[in-house]
Order: sequence, then structure tokens, then C-alpha cells
Amino acid sequence: MTPEQQAWLTQCRHALHQHPELSDEEERTAARIVELLQGFAPDQVQTGLGGHGVAAIYDSGQDGPVVGIRCELDGLPIQEISDQPYVSQVPGKGHLCGHDGHMVMVLGVAQALAARRPTRGRVVLIFQPAEETGQGAITYRADSRFEELGLDYVFSLHNLPGLALGTVELCQGPANCASRGMRIVLTGKTSHAAAPQDGVSPAGALARLMPALAGLGPAGALNTDYALTTVTHSRLGAATFGVAPGEAELWVTLRTVTDARMEQLIAEAEALVQDVARDEGLSVQISYDDVFEACVNNAEAVAVLASACATQQVSCAQVSDPQRFSEDFGQFGKSAKSAMFWLGSGAEQPQLHNPDYDFPDALIPIGTGIFLAAIDQVLGVRA
Repeated sequence: MTPEQQAWLTQCRHALHQHPELSDEEERTAARIVELLQGFAPDQVQTGLGGHGVAAIYDSGQDGPVVGIRCELDGLPIQEISDQPYVSQVPGKGHLCGHDGHMVMVLGVAQALAARRPTRGRVVLIFQPAEETGQGAITYRADSRFEELGLDYVFSLHNLPGLALGTVELCQGPANCASRGMRIVLTGKTSHAAAPQDGVSPAGALARLMPALAGLGPAGALNTDYALTTVTHSRLGAATFGVAPGEAELWVTLRTVTDARMEQLIAEAEALVQDVARDEGLSVQISYDDVFEACVNNAEAVAVLASACATQQVSCAQVSDPQRFSEDFGQFGKSAKSAMFWLGSGAEQPQLHNPDYDFPDALIPIGTGIFLAAIDQVLGVRA
């Protein structure tokens, strides 16, 4: 990548950073990606996959494997704190996970493919919506056009604060935890605050459930038994002094390394909630949001990425523990050999989803280079 190409991609990143869109709202972002891709002569561009998803296809016209490179389009509902000239222009929204940087690295791949095209097989650049809700990869893959892409491999990355800038970690097997948001609604009966005995308050149930649910997940080592439950939100009755409450809501995030352990944790949590509700004379409704299955790296795909890092002379450590945060990228592993690597964004970098996080532009040529080397590993050196 020339300095001029890197500077152009950096400008693209800053422009995307200024206009973040939340999950399922990425219409402007997707349109801008399509506009930028036109300068890099893909053989085909498909839009509207699973919402606002985009696929740019580079087809050699010859038989061979199909390699997908995936990034995410969505930002977060967080007010950015920054003195950078490219700070978010959208109140309450920001690219505070680095998806803007991920997008331009894949644009960098398009830039390189336009100059040196694959000599066999195909490359598919995947711009996926709604990663933050766990639904984007599901809806992208559910689109009737997805199967026609015929992906054999799919590679992705996520930048990782706390890891030395520009270094890589790779994990074989479980790479990102499964998680889901458990929403519990408890319903009793309101009463006058002067006569609480005439109603059925969920206050006692709420007080019991918060520590009890947390006790189901003592966390521990990141192995197949790992489980973590985190109370994230609660609400009791209305904001008034005159009414004893008749309804409460509790949100809890469940997290495990494996999908099998998640099913066990769900059963334990639901049984506990039902028991407490019955004891307290309450009805209960349980629903789930932000459902992420475990992300599992394929061994062959990991080997490709390790070789790609070596080719690019990027320090790469193979680690055994997955990340605690979740990723919907694992959905692509249901139909292709897939692997995600973690690209260090600096030991002192604010954490993902912090209001002062900002993607380091120095990572753009590194991530792009690893993706291109992985493509060459699978398809052979480009013409």
C-alpha cells in the first residue's frame, strides 16, 4: 500500500466516522460503501443483503475456491467524547467499536484487487449490517442470494485494545463467547402506597432475583464450563410515591464459551425465575434479545491466517482463551471455513464501546495486508 493509498483510506475512515448509523439503520453507510467500491471495478455488487448488507464480487472467471472477507457497517448508541476534527456529527451515536476502520481495511482489499485481480476462484467482500445486535450475520446469510455466493472460506478481524499495536492474536476453536440478553417481566397487582398489603408487589422477587441470577454464573476459567451472568438493568413500578408497584422488569446478560453451556445456563436461569415468581404470587414473561451464538474458528482457516501474518511479517500469537465479548461472525462458519483474528489497537487504547475510543489509523495497511495475504494463500498469487 502506497502512502497515497493509505492517506485516501484514512480520509474515508474519518468520513465514515463522522456519520455513524445504528444496527439496521445503515442505509447511508451502505450507499457510501457502494459509491466507493465503484472506483475499484468489482465484477458485481449486490446490495440490500439482510437489510443494508453489501457484497462486492471479484471473479477470475476460472474455477477455484471462493474467499470472503467480512466487515461490519454499524455504530453504537453512545455519545462520543473526542477533540478530533472528524468527531461524530450524530448526537448520541458513534463508531466506538472500530467498524469504520474495519470497513476501510476491506475497501483497501478492493483497492488492491482492482490493481491485481485473482487468477482463479472468486473473492467476495462482505459489508455486513447489524453486528451489534447479533442479527446482522443471520439476516445476511438468510438472504436468498447468499447461498449463490458459494463461500468456501470467510475471514474477519476485530481490533483489540490492550494488545500491542499492530500485533495479532489467533485462537483455534472457540474464539468469542455466546451471549444473550434475558428480559424478565414480573407482574403482580398495584395498590395504594398506604395499603401495600392489598396488592402483590414484585419488589421482593426483584430483590431475590438480582443476587440469585448473578450466582448462577461464577465465571472462572474460560473453558467449556465458563458462565457469567450480569445484571444490566432493572425497573420497579412507576416513579410515584402514591402507588405500591405491580410490575417489575429485570435485564440480565448470560454469557458462556459454548452454545451447549448456554442452553444449560438458560434452563437454570428460567427455572430460578419461575420458582421465585411462583413463591411471590407473580406472573412472569421471559424473552431474549441480542442473541449471539459462540464464534468458533476453523483450524484450516486459522492456519491460513497464521501463514498470512508470517508473510506480512506481523507478530502473531496463537492463544487458547476466547474473547469474552460476543461476535455474530460465527454464523458464517455454518457454511464455510471461517476464522477471525484480533488485531492489537494498542496497550493504552481506550476499550471498545468506551466514549473516548477511536480506531488507530496505523492499523489500516496492516489489516488490509493480512487479508490480501490470506486471499493469496487460498487462491494463489494474484496477476
